[in-house]
Amino acid sequence: MDFFWEEALAQARKSLAEGGIPIGAVLVCDGRIVGRGHNRRLQTGSPILHAEMDAVQNAGRQPASVYRRCTLYTTLSPCVMCSGMLRLYRIAEVVVGEDVNFRGPTEELIAAGIEVRVINDERCISMLREFIRQHPGLWYEDIGEENRRQHASSEY
Repeated sequence: MDFFWEEALAQARKSLAEGGIPIGAVLVCDGRIVGRGHNRRLQTGSPILHAEMDAVQNAGRQPASVYRRCTLYTTLSPCVMCSGMLRLYRIAEVVVGEDVNFRGPTEELIAAGIEVRVINDERCISMLREFIRQHPGLWYEDIGEENRRQHASSEY
């Protein structure tokens, strides 16, 4: 797990270096990375290019049997959109770097039969916390919120 986890973290750092939101992901099947991705919404002007979506897209078309053997390593708890994609393709497992700054619908993933492991890596927590402090407007745009008050009263 450590190698794959470090690769997801490297993708988050890559996004930050490009001026994007520091979230990264890797899709692993049968012990090898089949797709890498990072949040590229700001870099590309895309409304949907979260790290998880980018990693799966970069893996290319795969048969359903491949996705069912995959583990997605992501530095942040998947949002509703990314969780839907994980459920659609029935990705077997998700390793989440942190769910302190944002917590997606983890219970829905578990109810759908997806194993979820949250590690709350301090590097992920602090990197995203600092980004949110410096760029709150970009952060709330990324999670589909207007302001801090709305986010504080909502769970995803």
